[in-house]
Parts: sequence; structure tokens; C-alpha cells
Amino acid sequence: MPSASVLEQKKQIVAAVADRISNSCAGVIVDYKGISVADDTALRKELREAGVEYTVVKNTLLKLAISGTSLESMSEVLDGTTALATSKDDYVAAARILNKYAEDHDNFALKAGYLDGEVMSMEKLKDLANLPSRETLLSMVANVFSAPIAGFARAVQAIADKAEAPAEA
Repeated sequence: MPSASVLEQKKQIVAAVADRISNSCAGVIVDYKGISVADDTALRKELREAGVEYTVVKNTLLKLAISGTSLESMSEVLDGTTALATSKDDYVAAARILNKYAEDHDNFALKAGYLDGEVMSMEKLKDLANLPSRETLLSMVANVFSAPIAGFARAVQAIADKAEAPAEA
């Protein structure tokens, strides 16, 4: 039987993971077996730069952290090697980066994901992963809003240029 200090330490880990999940807008659980240290380091760097927290988690501790929550159904996939990636403010970053990595590495796979406290199907997780980044989406929206204004400006300029052109006799 584990000592009291070990049990207390595990309780703190469970509480920290539960708090991390509840304070995140999105998260992804992955099976990371078979990746090299160099690949793992590069993946962690990319996730960190995107503001995603990525850690290896023991399955039993993660099960305890999500028990009694709306994410409890994710317990079904908690076997083998498990890592958790969470983001506090970017809904897409973790899914996009990890899905891209999974496509390039055969041993790496997405297990489950959640968005705003609700478990997503694998199909929705893949769809989320294929969305462009927030900056790209914002630039697309800006272009949509500016297109009519730019068209109007070109039309006004064409009218002004036509009015300035000398009339031919």
C-alpha cells in the first residue's frame, strides 16, 4: 500500500489535471508511443509556441481527474501511453498541431478531444484540426469585409479617370 505522502502527491496531481482541464477551452488526448526524443522535443516546442500545455499523464490519474464530469466518457480511450494537450484560449491549436504530427508519424495517434467541456467525436476532432489558424481566419474575414470597399473605390476611380480623359471629336 502506498504511503500517505505518495497518496497526497497523487491527489495533488489529480487536482492539478482537473483544474487544468476545467480552465481550458479545448484539449486533445494522444497516444505518443514510438516517437523519438528529437521528434518529441520538436513537437513540444511547437505546442509551447502555440500556447498549448502538453504533458504525459498516467491513465488512472486522468480517469480520476475527469470522473464525474462531462468528459468522463473519454475514459474509454485511456490505455497505453497517454499525453494530454490543453489550450486556455485557442480552440484549434492543439488539434491542428497534433493531427499534423499524427499524419506524419505512424505510431502517434489522436485518441479523443473536447471543446468547451464537451467530448468531440473523432470526425469533429479531425474537422477542427483542419481549420486554419486564428490569424488566418481573421485575415480571411478582413478580406471579405474589405472587398466591397475596394471594389467601390476602384469604381469611383474609374469614373474620375473617365471624367478627366479628354473628349475625342
